[in-house]
Amino acid sequence: MLENYLPILIFLGIGLAIGAIALGLGALIGPRRPDPAKDSPYECGFEAFEDARMKFDVRYYLVAILFIIFDLEIAFLFPWAVALHGIGLLGLLAMALFLAVLVVGFIYEWKKGALEWE
Repeated sequence: MLENYLPILIFLGIGLAIGAIALGLGALIGPRRPDPAKDSPYECGFEAFEDARMKFDVRYYLVAILFIIFDLEIAFLFPWAVALHGIGLLGLLAMALFLAVLVVGFIYEWKKGALEWE
C-alpha cells in the first residue's frame, strides 16, 4: 500500500528541492543594491498618506465580488458546454440554477452601484 505513494513523495521531494535551490541561488547570485527609495513603503507609486488600518469603501469589495462572479461563471461554462450532450436535461437544469444564482449576485451589485464609476 505504501509503495503506491512513493512516486508522489519522490515528486514532492524533487519539487521542493528545485524550489529551495532556485531560492538559494537567487539569494547568492542576485545583485544587492540597497537604496532608500527601494526600501521605502509605497502604494500605487507614491508614499502612503494614511493609516494602514483605514476602512475601504464598500465598492472595493463589490468590485471584487463582481470579478469572482464572472470568473466563476466562465470557469464553469466551458466544461459544461463541452459535456452538454452527455449530461442531458439534468445538467441543463443544474447550470440554469447556477446561472440564476450568479444573476442574483449581479443584480445585487448593480443595485449597490458597484458598476458606477465616479
